[in-house]
Amino acid sequence: MSETPEALTKAPMEDVAAAPAERPAEGPTEDNLHSFAELLFFAYRDFTGDPDAILKDFGFGRAHHRVLHFVKRHSGLRVADLLDILNITKQSLSRVLKQLIDQGYITQKAGASDRRERLLYPTESGKALAARLAAPQMVRLRAALEAAGPEGEPAIRRFLETMINAEDRPKVSAITNPSRTHSNPPTADRKDEGKPS
Repeated sequence: MSETPEALTKAPMEDVAAAPAERPAEGPTEDNLHSFAELLFFAYRDFTGDPDAILKDFGFGRAHHRVLHFVKRHSGLRVADLLDILNITKQSLSRVLKQLIDQGYITQKAGASDRRERLLYPTESGKALAARLAAPQMVRLRAALEAAGPEGEPAIRRFLETMINAEDRPKVSAITNPSRTHSNPPTADRKDEGKPS
């Protein structure tokens, strides 16, 4: 005789008694959240502090570092895409980009198919400076990831990705995916970014 659906869903009383009482999962306390916020602050302070000291010698700031980083990692990046990545105004980017171009760290070329496009490439000096700025950060990241162990890396990556606004995660994933080729820079849905002024 086959059992009714009702009979299949009912557990014997001895099984229910033996099962541990289910408690609702407790989330982090407010103190824990403040502690994490402070850890992020101090981690960012030290992560950026190393290259900040180098940037001072060139009269540059963190905006210059970000531009150099992405142009080196994604050679041929469009100005429109860089604006999209950095989420800054065209005016702010123009000032920083002008300094980097004038001082020979970045070069700008017109697009092959669309002459209105401005494609950004690092010069040899730009590549060297970007590598110099990244070097202490790579040491710090390597040490932190080794301390976390191989099982910790996916959790750290998931934590950082979840900190990003949900609507931006696919775009960020396309930029940061380690298997991604750097010869194909990310693209923004903009037809004409114009020349930075």
